[in-house]
Amino acid sequence: MQGQKTNKHNLGDLRQMQSLPLEAKLLMTERRIREWVEYWGEDHVYVSFSGGKDSTVLLHLCRKLYPELVAVFSDTGLEFPEIREFVKTFDNVVWVKPELTFKEVIDKCGYPCISKEQAEWIHRIRSGQCSNSIRKAFYGKNPDGSDTKYKLSEQWRFMLNAPFDIGSGCCMEMKKKPIAKYAKQTHRVPIVGTMASESKLRTQIWLQQGCNAFDNRKAVSAPMSFWTEADVWEYLRRFNVPYCSIYDKGYVRTGCIFCMFGVQFDKEPNRFQQLQRTHPKIWRYCMKPRDKGGLGMREVLEYMGIPYENYLVEDSPRDRTD
Repeated sequence: MQGQKTNKHNLGDLRQMQSLPLEAKLLMTERRIREWVEYWGEDHVYVSFSGGKDSTVLLHLCRKLYPELVAVFSDTGLEFPEIREFVKTFDNVVWVKPELTFKEVIDKCGYPCISKEQAEWIHRIRSGQCSNSIRKAFYGKNPDGSDTKYKLSEQWRFMLNAPFDIGSGCCMEMKKKPIAKYAKQTHRVPIVGTMASESKLRTQIWLQQGCNAFDNRKAVSAPMSFWTEADVWEYLRRFNVPYCSIYDKGYVRTGCIFCMFGVQFDKEPNRFQQLQRTHPKIWRYCMKPRDKGGLGMREVLEYMGIPYENYLVEDSPRDRTD
């Protein structure tokens, strides 16, 4: 089957689309969903469903048009308990699981910290992979002496001496591989709830592919790419769509509990200080040393200089790890 060509866009197009009212965005999103499902066939499409607010809106939109459309949830074991319980309330959801536990992923890939890019550079430099990559990563120079676009940040070079492994392979092992295995077995292509406003990388992907990437080697539809977080909340409230209760506990992100990517940008209380208050048992498991049955994340956060604990009077002594 020959894929359709995707339209090229620029940042001006994106900003204009992001500024549209929700009513206009709904029409555009529904059209992209219909184009995707009609092209591939309903039996060859699935909705990527994480249980978070964005994918909840996506699933609601898709099933308004195609009530029997299958959803796929990656049960990594790293989700909040509230997320897993929320996903259980939906019918026709396929649960897929990774082959490795998170502890095994740490042993294989290292701790996911700083960012995917910085963690990958640290991993490559420390493992001695490819002299050209090391030169590019550490010095920010190509072999011809020109500047590279990306390099290991001066701020995080001290992490090269960390007494623990660091890497970016966690997402691949815990999420992408199980989903890819499902897609290969079923010959289905995904509809995802990602938005360009979430990161520079996702903005670049939209600029290159648009919403529906028919001709991409890895075909994917992202019909909400031009939405904003405010649009998502407006949709949930306007149409009285149930969402996971974890958001009502103050969380703005509901990804993997143990992920440290971007924690340095969190305002206090950061995600782990918040976790101590809302899920103290999980927090203790995160912070407990590996040789005592935990994940050893306290050592990582302390080395990074990231606060992870609340020291207020109402904190319970049993919530401390020391």
